[in-house]
Order: sequence, then C-alpha cells, then structure tokens
Amino acid sequence: MLSNRQLFLQNLAQTTNFPLQLEIEKAEGIYMYAPDGKSYIDLISGIGVSNVGHRHPRVVKAVKQQVDQYMHLMVYGELVQSPQVQLAKAITATLPDPLDQVYLVNSGSEAIEGAMKLAKRYTGRPEIISCYNAYHGSTSGALSAGGSETFKQNYRPLIPGHRNITFNKVEDLEQITTQTAAFLIETIQGEAGVRVPDASYIKAVRQRCTETGTLLIMDEIQSGFGRTGKFWGFEHFGIVPDIITSAKGMGGGMPIGCFISSKEIMSAFTENPILGHITTFGGHPVSAAASLATIRVIQEEKLTDGIPEKEALFRKLLVHPKIKSFRSKGLMMAAEFDSFETLKAIIDRAIEGGVLTDWFLFCDNSMRIAPPLTITEDEIRKACQLILQAID
Repeated sequence: MLSNRQLFLQNLAQTTNFPLQLEIEKAEGIYMYAPDGKSYIDLISGIGVSNVGHRHPRVVKAVKQQVDQYMHLMVYGELVQSPQVQLAKAITATLPDPLDQVYLVNSGSEAIEGAMKLAKRYTGRPEIISCYNAYHGSTSGALSAGGSETFKQNYRPLIPGHRNITFNKVEDLEQITTQTAAFLIETIQGEAGVRVPDASYIKAVRQRCTETGTLLIMDEIQSGFGRTGKFWGFEHFGIVPDIITSAKGMGGGMPIGCFISSKEIMSAFTENPILGHITTFGGHPVSAAASLATIRVIQEEKLTDGIPEKEALFRKLLVHPKIKSFRSKGLMMAAEFDSFETLKAIIDRAIEGGVLTDWFLFCDNSMRIAPPLTITEDEIRKACQLILQAID
C-alpha cells in the first residue's frame, strides 16, 4: 500500500520540484503535529491565513454549528443567509464611511478580479496601474496586475491595459491619469519582502487618485484582519481607500475572500449587465460563519493590542551577524540574509528543529515571519531560539 507521501507525489499536481513534504496529522494554536507526534511551530500561519491560530475553539464551534444548519443553498446574492449578512455587517463595522458594501468571494485572487472589474465598470476607463514586485494572485487577471515579469512571461498574452510603477516613489504617481480606472496597491508589499511605504507616499497616492477620479484599491489580503497591529493595514496611514480586498486571515482557516466598497460604486454591478459579477460558492455559509467568529475573536480577545510588544520582542531576539536587516509592520516581518542559498539552508535546519518558516516570492533572501496573532512571548522566545540555532 502506498504511503500518503507517495500518493502526494503521484496524484497531487506539483508546483515545484522540491515540495516540503511535511506530513501533518493535527494542528492547534501555533503548532502543527506530524503523525509521529513531532511538533512544528507554524511561524508563517499557513502564509498569513491562521491569524487566530489553528483550530481556534470559537471558529471550530461556529463551523460545527453552521454545518448542522445548512451548507450551500444558492449562488451568491439571491437568498438571505444569516452567516453572510451578519459577516458583512461585522466587516463594515470595522471600516470608515463610505465603505459599507461587501461582496463575498472564495479567495484573494477572486477578490482582486472582482475589484478590478468593479473599477472598470464604475469608471468606464480601460487602465489598471499597480506596482513592480506586487503580488495580487495568480489567475490571469490578477497575474496581469502583478509586478514580476518572471512570473508573467510564460503566460502571455495577459489582459491588456495593465502597467506597473515603482512602489513608494511619489514621482511615478504622475502616471496615474484620467484614463486610469484604478490604482491597485498592497498596503504593505508582502511578496516583495515586507516593504512598508512612507505615510507621505500613501497620502500622495490618495491625493493623486482623487485628483484624477481614479479608484484606489488597497490589497489587504496579507495585511488585513489584525496582522499589522490594527484591524486594517491602511489605518496606519490616515487615508480611506475606495475599494479594499481581503482574504487569507479572514476565514480563521476556512477559504473565503471579499472586496468592499461604497454602495454607490458597488451598485455598478446591478445593471448593464445585471449580475455584473457572479460566484457560486462565494460567501459559503460555513466559511462565512468561520469568518464572523474570527472577527469576534480578534476583537473580543483584543489580539491586536499586544502586537507592538510582540513585534519588538522579535526584533530584540532575532539579532545575528548573518541577519543583514529586519523589516516589519506588526507581525508581518522579514529577516534578510545575504543570499537564497544561505536562507534555504537555515530554513531547512529550522524545520528539522521544529519551526516552519519560508521565503518570499520576489525576495528569496529574506525569511518570512508571520506567526498567528495568538503567539505568546514565551512561544516567541522559543521560536527565535530555534531560528538562531538553525543559523548557527
């Protein structure tokens, strides 16, 4: 009989020639457990997903209760389903006016697709501008907006009307014009290796978009749901976007995403044509129940309150001659080394020691550190000790 590992290689489509192949039997809190009982600290939260930890009891309870009531009933937007409407209400309560309409989807890529369609439909303009080294997903539309030619080149032709400018460079904002439907920007660049923009730049972005009638789409797929120490990353910068995209940490481990805007802008999907965006499983009741529970956990357990102290502790402990720099905003962090080869050896040794980290798509010499927001100071100390041992 073939083992799970053999079946993994035989029957599951592979996207690299060197998958980690860690077999996990159970996960809870910040830990994942192999069949032999070996534990691994998940220091990347499933790539920014498990913000409230693995299998948070309140999320699990919400999922079980919803499964006992109903699962899929009808395509999005036709039936009044309590998990969806209560989730939308809870999301909009975290946001300033006029962001009061939520369109629920299945993933970050679909949220980006919906947001870009909405911007084109509302403005009647053909162009989307985004940034170099941006990652917005890997569907054809999201890839068209992405900022890495290495990832795009073998899938061309992609969708026309997309251009990239340099992140955090005010001069490039002049390229946003009255032909630009939307400027799509990560609040904090993730796959570029945690690049935090200047507040003055984000304010200039808002001003330029307002001047040209361009919609500002802020990609909060990695930075949202408490990751940076505020519920939304854009709150650090004192501006309000026109459209927000969210996913990853939104579902407490369940697949879900959304894009959010004002009623005026979102109403563009209701006519010419009607059903301007369609999703069968978007806002799945079980995922919506999990997401609502996630919001309540973040708020009621005050998970964002201790994040500045946890960030500072990581910065204090992860000091080593081989760490060239450390970039962070809350618990969205990157430790930079001299090369991918150096980092890959450290990551492999860290996994052997019981801590899972990773690198970034467009910054492969930097270690990704994005633990569950629930991580304690003692757990931070343990994780950092294991990383430093791996470096040595």
